[in-house]
Amino acid sequence: MTPTDEQTAASDHFHSGEHLTLQAGAGTGKTSTLALLAHRSHRTGRYLAYNKATAQDAAARFPATVTCKTAHALAYAAIGHRYRTRLNAPRQPSWKTGHDLGITKTIRIGDRDLTPRALSYATLRTITRFCHSADPALADHHVPPLRSLDSPADHGQLTAAVMPFARKAWSDLQNPDAGMVRFDHDHYLKIWALTEPKIPSDYLLLDEAQDTNPVVEQIFNAQRNHAQLVMVGDSAQAIYGWRGARDVMTTFPGTQLTLSKSFRFGPRLATEANRWLAIAGAPLRLAGTDSIPTILGPSDQPDAILCRTNVGAIREVMQLLENEHRVALAGGGESLRSLARAADDLREGRRTSHPELLLFPTWGDLQDYAGNDPAGGDLQPLVDLVDTHGTDAILNAVHRLDHEDTADITVSTAHKAKGRQWGRVRIAADFTPPRDSEDKDDNGRPIPGPVDEAEARLAYVAVTRARYQLDLGGLSWVNDHPDGTSTT
Repeated sequence: MTPTDEQTAASDHFHSGEHLTLQAGAGTGKTSTLALLAHRSHRTGRYLAYNKATAQDAAARFPATVTCKTAHALAYAAIGHRYRTRLNAPRQPSWKTGHDLGITKTIRIGDRDLTPRALSYATLRTITRFCHSADPALADHHVPPLRSLDSPADHGQLTAAVMPFARKAWSDLQNPDAGMVRFDHDHYLKIWALTEPKIPSDYLLLDEAQDTNPVVEQIFNAQRNHAQLVMVGDSAQAIYGWRGARDVMTTFPGTQLTLSKSFRFGPRLATEANRWLAIAGAPLRLAGTDSIPTILGPSDQPDAILCRTNVGAIREVMQLLENEHRVALAGGGESLRSLARAADDLREGRRTSHPELLLFPTWGDLQDYAGNDPAGGDLQPLVDLVDTHGTDAILNAVHRLDHEDTADITVSTAHKAKGRQWGRVRIAADFTPPRDSEDKDDNGRPIPGPVDEAEARLAYVAVTRARYQLDLGGLSWVNDHPDGTSTT
């Protein structure tokens, strides 16, 4: 390929030995750019990928001087293999692990009964949050918030109940031969990080840096004194903060460069993407490829429908199946199946271990919370769907899903769509506008509240998945919103 001016600049700075941050917008060829840097260097390098599939794809594009691995693969080679026996242990529910740790009694916090199942879940989530952190030891802030235990006092009681069991669990995980807690890949990654490892390499390339867990950031930054560090990603696509990831690019000490020419779509879609970039407060702006005639407008036959939530995905799947479409769900249907089964348990008067619903003793309790508590508004669509169609209809819809290679249309959440692209994309209706503020305009009408930056980043991811046609659909409200109209 003929490098763009931005790619040439990245190459020049890389070969001068500088630490780099490369902000690469949607479709701008970040992996191709990294491969270009590596092919023009005789030094040895390591490419740290976000997942195994990305690492395998990159290995075919990089020269033999570059090793393409995930951070977990490096940790496994160093330490994780010692825990092979425990990694192969059978899965077991969290309540069983909790019972083995001594969690056997229900406790009362606020107006909620915290069952052994709920306490077991909170204990294991505490370990997961610690493993994702850069912290040297377990601490109170690793205990996760639980839905409907929102007050500081309630969370303080939860922390006091969880921490003794969490410390016991972490001690159990240090034994490479046997233990009560099921050992997984994040455990040996954290154990490796605590040894302050040195990765032998002339340079390191960290991909998808905007969604890096603090533990991986810590490992990466610790190589600064002996290796050149290059971060690449798109801060505007940082959409996994809710699960512990954070954008490490904006604070990384190094030369800041950009890739702004998108090879995925044309100028009209680039204009739409730039609107969301402006709302998100991102400095990057994209330029489309003139030879790609991307259009914006309604699509009766999209290749993909992108949803804000899992519940929105259920609704789209059921509607498409009713219209005799062959439907695939990105990532498979297990997350939807587990939600439906959890709802079924509550409707039948049984407790559920689903993390979103585990503190609700009955379906009526969940209905009340979703309908009347401001913190539960995001559960109202699930309640409506189950009350309207029943859980059997949802489970039947999941059972009828096709594989993507045989489906007419793919339904995906925007989160699962990240890193992917389709020819024609429609945005689903569950991308709702922000609530109105208390202020009024000159005509006495409520002024819409501002668009949340995190929601703008997710919208940016969604609209940039299209190559040839984007149906703005559920995001069309931005055309009348002050934040959207002020950027066009």
